[in-house]
Amino acid sequence: MASAGVRPQRRPMAALMRALQFIERVGNRLPHPFWLFTIMAVLTVLLSAALNAMGASAVSPADGEAVEVRSLLSAEGAQMMIGDAVANFASFPPLALIVVVMLGVAVAERAGLLNALLRGSVTRVPPQLLTFALALAGISGSIASDAAYVVLIPLGAMVFKAAGRSPILGLVVAFGSISAGYDASLLITPVDALFAGLVTSAAQVIDPQYTVTPVANWYFSAVSAIVLALVITAVAELLLSRRAAAMEAGGSGGGADEEDERELGAMRLSAEERRGLIRCGIVLAAVVAAFAAALAPAGSPLRGPEGGVMDSPVITGIGFLIGILFMLLGAVFGRAAGTLTKAREIPEAMAQGVRDLAPVLVLFFAASQFLAYFAWTGLGEVIAIRGASVLGDAGVPVPVLILGMLVICCLLNLMITSGSAMLTLVAPIFVPMFMLLSIPPETTMAVYRVADSTTNVISPMSPYFAMALGFLQRYRRDAGIGTLLSMTLPLSVCMLIGWTLLLLAWWALGVPLGPGAPVR
Repeated sequence: MASAGVRPQRRPMAALMRALQFIERVGNRLPHPFWLFTIMAVLTVLLSAALNAMGASAVSPADGEAVEVRSLLSAEGAQMMIGDAVANFASFPPLALIVVVMLGVAVAERAGLLNALLRGSVTRVPPQLLTFALALAGISGSIASDAAYVVLIPLGAMVFKAAGRSPILGLVVAFGSISAGYDASLLITPVDALFAGLVTSAAQVIDPQYTVTPVANWYFSAVSAIVLALVITAVAELLLSRRAAAMEAGGSGGGADEEDERELGAMRLSAEERRGLIRCGIVLAAVVAAFAAALAPAGSPLRGPEGGVMDSPVITGIGFLIGILFMLLGAVFGRAAGTLTKAREIPEAMAQGVRDLAPVLVLFFAASQFLAYFAWTGLGEVIAIRGASVLGDAGVPVPVLILGMLVICCLLNLMITSGSAMLTLVAPIFVPMFMLLSIPPETTMAVYRVADSTTNVISPMSPYFAMALGFLQRYRRDAGIGTLLSMTLPLSVCMLIGWTLLLLAWWALGVPLGPGAPVR
């Protein structure tokens, strides 16, 4: 009878484990994103030829002109693919933007500023605010890119243990907040620059002059960070704390007490680092005040052509300003902390940042060719026009369209864990199609943020899932994938629901997503 009573409880977890194992097998068979885009480019060549032969076309609702699919297997197509290959790569919207931003971020990282921010945000927090502070630090940790995982996952376990709480709970809160909240942040991050460039490229299929800035989702992203931190706190305190206690009571411990104490001591900020953070705060406040004062006069040269703020160089050139600000703050912190003491170390750090971007640049080369082929053939425009026509005639409400995109991207994200790779695949379809349905590209980007983040924490394809499991086994040696999944799945589901409801409420209220970025 006992086994019969336990079996129904195990069936859902067993079914979920089988589903994740299937996803892992399928995902492992997918080629590297470079080859994935290469294959997509080849398929675009073949599809363009077939549809051109069939006379595929659509009527543009903008000017009433017929848009025909052009074949890449033609003289003009061959000239474009060969003659414009370098130009396609050089003009790829995210390329220059992400390089400029990363030049500054690399200085801040080399100086230790990002690491100190992550550590300082949780090591001096009152115990009653610890869960929320760790969650908010993890969500905004994407500013430090992958370093957030390396720093915050073990730190979360250690600070929870030092506070007399379960280190397993601290580990899961840190991992869940970084992974499932990766595309939300209180601050502007390199992810914002990358997404803005990819969405701009897709939007220009419909409007060649359209530009999406890195701050286009800033209001939504910042509020999302706070809301998600509250969701994580509620799930952790009401549900996961009990589960973590049961794990520690029923499993074999890792016996890492002394090592944890030593590592936690090393994680605490030094006097020099605290001084550096204070100086960075002063410099940041001074820079913001200076720009606000410069923009205040109606005739300011920093305003736009007609005296506007949203079309001013401060907004259109925000990527450059973000890069400069990171470099300035990194230099200030490095000087105070003794990590960057010579002027020549700054360009050396910038050079290292470019070297670290090498895998991204390789991926961008293949992605830029695929997108250039897709745009030149007219496939994206024809698909968008016909898709928008079908959805518009059917009268599908905008919330249903948003939910449909969410479901598709969430499922894709279980196998394609690279946010930029997946956005490169889906943006050329969803962004133009939604534009024709009067949904701005900035809104489509916000929808993508929700889908791209929340399922990261349960994807077996994510290398950080394995990393988190390794840290978990330090506190429970017999922990497996199912052990970690039983903790991260409630976070994933609750964050997806909470974030989706926030997005739908944001759309219903018509609140701008960022400076000059309407939600509808």
